[in-house]
Amino acid sequence: MNSASVRGLLVRGMLAGLGAGLLALVVAYLLGEPRVDAAIAYEDAHTTEHGMEIVSRSLQSTAGLATGVLVYGVSLGGIAALAYCFALGRIGRFSPRATAALLSGAALVAVYVVPFLKYPANPPAIGDPATIGKRTTLYFLMMALSVLLAVATVIIGKRLAPRLGNWYATVVAVLGFAVAVGLAYALLPAVNEVPQDFSATLLWQFRLAALAIQLTLWVSFGLLFGHLAERLLNPKPATAKRDAASEATAAVL
Repeated sequence: MNSASVRGLLVRGMLAGLGAGLLALVVAYLLGEPRVDAAIAYEDAHTTEHGMEIVSRSLQSTAGLATGVLVYGVSLGGIAALAYCFALGRIGRFSPRATAALLSGAALVAVYVVPFLKYPANPPAIGDPATIGKRTTLYFLMMALSVLLAVATVIIGKRLAPRLGNWYATVVAVLGFAVAVGLAYALLPAVNEVPQDFSATLLWQFRLAALAIQLTLWVSFGLLFGHLAERLLNPKPATAKRDAASEATAAVL
């Protein structure tokens, strides 16, 4: 792949990330922010110490939320586009659109779902401030392990394919991934700092909202970027239609 194609895919990946970020922003505002407000209300009702509010809650839930989600979406799009350039043609004979869908689905599982199942998202009222460093380290360690295991799964699947066939090689590789992730779950320490009187319904709704945001982000990115990549890398159908129209016009004249 030449540098012009890589540059074109990078730009389209960032644009797709921006579009996906806009959709995720809507989900975050409608589903996530009400649960955050409820968790903050719980925290205020159970503590007597209130620190100085540097940034107002209204600003956090509007401009702050939009800035964070959109910057995250654009950054995600750029990184995913570079990964796409490396993966295209190396994971199988898939079209550019199908490769984008597979990459987005695999990234959703490896980057978010697997770490989320071990260390799920918690609202503001949950967690000891003294352990935030430990919890952050464990989460990113689980994410790094998940990504490395996902890459290893693809490599193993490709090496087993000549002997087992694509179907059985994929099944064996995915089972190996599941076993390795299960071992990581068992070996890494658990974190459970949820207060006993915290609403289980609110906690469940908050985690579902967090999952919905990521699902919206990655699925919409895969669809948008797949469409843009297909138009960049396979422009022949459109060209053929224009040529056919030109020939028809010439025949009439």
